[in-house]
Amino acid sequence: MAPRISLALALHNHQPVGNFGWVFGDVHDQAYRPMLDALDRHPGVRVALHYTGPLLDWMRAERPEFLDRLHALVERGQVELLGGGYYEPVLASLPERDRVGQLERMADEVKRIAGRRPRGAWLAERVWEPDLPTSLATAGYGWTILDDNHFRAAAIPEERLWGPYTTDDQGHLLTVFGTEKGLRYRIPFGDVDDVIAYLRDHATEEGDRLGTMGDDGEKFGSWPTTWEHCWGATRWVDRFFEALEANAGWLTTVTPSDWLDRNAPIGRVYLPTDSYAEMGEWALPPDDGRAFAEILHRAEAAAAPEYRFLRGGFWRNFQVKYREINDLHKQMLRASAKVAAMPAGPARAAALDHLYQGQSNDCYWHGLFGGIYISHMRLATYEHLIAAEDAADRAARAAGEPADGVRVEDLDLDGVPEVVLATEGQVVAVKPSEGAGIGAWDVRAVRHALAAVLRRRPEASHAALVEHERRLASRGGPEPVAEGVGSIHDRVTAKEAGLAARLHYDAYERRSGLVHLFAPGTTAAAFARAEAADLADVADGPFVLAATGSAAGAGTARLVRDGTARTPAGDLPVRVEKTIVAGGDRRAPTLALEVRVENRGTGPLEATLAVEWATTMLGGGGNPAAWYVLGGDRLAHDGTASRATVSGVRAGNDFIGIEVATRVEPAAEAWISPIETISNSEAGFERVYQGSALVLAWPIALRAGAAVTVRVEHTVTTARDRAVEEGL
Repeated sequence: MAPRISLALALHNHQPVGNFGWVFGDVHDQAYRPMLDALDRHPGVRVALHYTGPLLDWMRAERPEFLDRLHALVERGQVELLGGGYYEPVLASLPERDRVGQLERMADEVKRIAGRRPRGAWLAERVWEPDLPTSLATAGYGWTILDDNHFRAAAIPEERLWGPYTTDDQGHLLTVFGTEKGLRYRIPFGDVDDVIAYLRDHATEEGDRLGTMGDDGEKFGSWPTTWEHCWGATRWVDRFFEALEANAGWLTTVTPSDWLDRNAPIGRVYLPTDSYAEMGEWALPPDDGRAFAEILHRAEAAAAPEYRFLRGGFWRNFQVKYREINDLHKQMLRASAKVAAMPAGPARAAALDHLYQGQSNDCYWHGLFGGIYISHMRLATYEHLIAAEDAADRAARAAGEPADGVRVEDLDLDGVPEVVLATEGQVVAVKPSEGAGIGAWDVRAVRHALAAVLRRRPEASHAALVEHERRLASRGGPEPVAEGVGSIHDRVTAKEAGLAARLHYDAYERRSGLVHLFAPGTTAAAFARAEAADLADVADGPFVLAATGSAAGAGTARLVRDGTARTPAGDLPVRVEKTIVAGGDRRAPTLALEVRVENRGTGPLEATLAVEWATTMLGGGGNPAAWYVLGGDRLAHDGTASRATVSGVRAGNDFIGIEVATRVEPAAEAWISPIETISNSEAGFERVYQGSALVLAWPIALRAGAAVTVRVEHTVTTARDRAVEEGL
């Protein structure tokens, strides 16, 4: 008998929570609809398809005919629909109750579309932890698709990677398929004849091998250069499907469930924590990531035996690598616990939906696809978490339970407590151990995270950008365009010239209310470029919580740091006291900061006292809805400005419906500058607006024993109450 083999194609289609509607529409036209068109043209080709909840919600509202077509393809046995977490969370990052809830919600949705519950689940970013079989099986799933990287790490030989295995946890059985790298990198980037030859090389006379290719559906038309390749003149997908049909005598396309109905798993496996190889690289610190990538690629090229055991970082390490991701994740856990405690009913159901949307994986990591760097999606994630917590707190107030006031707790789970000032209108979180900075400032009525600003930090990919621009400079012009289509992992492009010169790195986390003592004469431009050196160890040094208080709907925290300032005459001891007061009402919360600096040394202290506020109101791209008013001038959020003497500043975003009026005592010099990062994406390196820095500066000259006090008070005005609009 001639050698035979089966092929299981599984295409994962996803758009993140908070992505722009026009992106959904473009990708639908470039990738999702063309794939269904191709399947209609080639009824002999069978595939598994996965669509995440945000995408299904959009299609139901904007392209309902797409769901009708999916139903028809399922009915004729050509397509198997996969389930998974509804809003595409990384399941390993969630409490068990939310894992099962997300999985069951998607199973219900698939049944609504296909008429039957899904047997298989797509695992977001193929992030695996050994306890996941319990969650998946509890929600009614029998199998999932992982990376072949997982199986190599479990010492499965290469020749034994062509088929599924069983695994289990706490008595719960799960079957796991591995998406084969040779297929994944050839489809659709290799020559069609090469893909067919590759499958023929792995066929057996028994016909007992299954090649699984599970990967992103967007690479079939919406990734750069792929539309022309897949659907245009090259017609790659149609030519591939034609080849599959022409070779159907020995090459059979199947869905994973159909394969399991007719074949037993290869054996048993217990897989270590893992994801795909690139994710392991991205989870490492920048220097380690570059070193690991070099070692991995060298070992792979040499077919070295140790290649199969080389693994990078662990997905949860993103919570170490990025403080902002850890803060987001821990806020999600707190919101989850609060929602779980709500009484059953419409309010809890609405809060649970917001919570689930706030668990969408995209902003809980960073790699080639932007992740936490995509500011509008980060703010959308926070929006849903704020909504969930707000609903839970309103339910607590209605039940006569405490929801507001001052509390001291370890918010970020680092073993060191933070201070929370919660009112009906806002939640403010202060990190005493790092400059007593305000890391969260959530305005409840408009569900906006004002302090959700990303630090500018080194990335492993920045070395490739610097080298790319060096080559451009040495050539005196653009690099030659490579022929054909290639993986986005191999491309180095930039959306604008000169990005390497914009690589500025912050020496501290970009929280608000930070106190600096700069050298006299420090300029706004030096601060914007992260070149302003602090004379004192105060900006991110540890403060001591001296007192807290609650009265008349306001919460107060007083924090103290005894630090050291460097002067030409030697080091001087300085004391910095910060008093933070959160008050106001739901529609107009207030936040005030009073700073007292005392020279406790024997010599004079001359410096520029500066108080930094890092906030975001989605002001990138010259957004006309986002504005500052400084000295009577209306300014863009991503612009740069300074004024010599101001007693007030206003900022807002008309689309969000928020305005912040800032009063300063005494009058100060004001600096405004954008906080912009450089990150990589499938379309190339790009500059991304993360927020703005408002710095209020005062020249000070303190003799021994003297002190100075300044005050900054913000009044937030909200034009809407999202909870009221939703009828909650």
